[in-house]
Amino acid sequence: MSFRLVLLRHGESIWNLENLFTGWTDVDLSENGKKEAKQAGILLKEQEFEFDICYTSYLKRAIHTLNITLEQMDQEWLPVIKTWKLNERHYGDLQGKNKSKIAKKFGDAQLKIWRRSFDVQPPALDIEDARNPVWQKMYKNVPKNELPLAESLKDTIARVIPYFEMQIKPEIQEGKNILITAHGNTLRALAMYLENISKKDILELNIPTGLPLVYYLNDDLYVVKKEYLHS
Repeated sequence: MSFRLVLLRHGESIWNLENLFTGWTDVDLSENGKKEAKQAGILLKEQEFEFDICYTSYLKRAIHTLNITLEQMDQEWLPVIKTWKLNERHYGDLQGKNKSKIAKKFGDAQLKIWRRSFDVQPPALDIEDARNPVWQKMYKNVPKNELPLAESLKDTIARVIPYFEMQIKPEIQEGKNILITAHGNTLRALAMYLENISKKDILELNIPTGLPLVYYLNDDLYVVKKEYLHS
């Protein structure tokens, strides 16, 4: 028996377009991002993908990408599980700030460390900051001590992978076809886990927006093949 798992990074967001650090800020898709999501659904329908269950984050850019994709596939009836564990990496106090301005202020080298290092966190939010997820309604049922003020990629992996192993992996092993619509860093975490990518190599992996990534897995959930769907 073999399995398929599809990962989909949300379409371009408004803040992607404006070159701002986004993280857990709940911004919507740009018009181009909506088109990317629509095209993802068209591609999946053309290649006759059918899913049993979908997973996404608490953030509307991922949720809306999934909704648009399923609409194109005529599979809007599918059950969808939303979890904060699939949220983007939390960029702390950098959220809402322009990447070019940060580079000018702190230097390109420091910007790269904050963006692409494996275990270095960006500057953390102050506890009283309104951007602290503790003060946001969508996280009211999450234990406060689990909500971050900033995260490295290592921290992101530490919440994504246990959730995948506990919740999603057993469903794949039952033969369910699953679509995960999430974010650049959460999907990098899954790619690192599935493909056994090194800490060094994962820093160079970029998953494009709105392009379905299909993993073909054997009985032990080792990757036999992977491919991006193209028109």
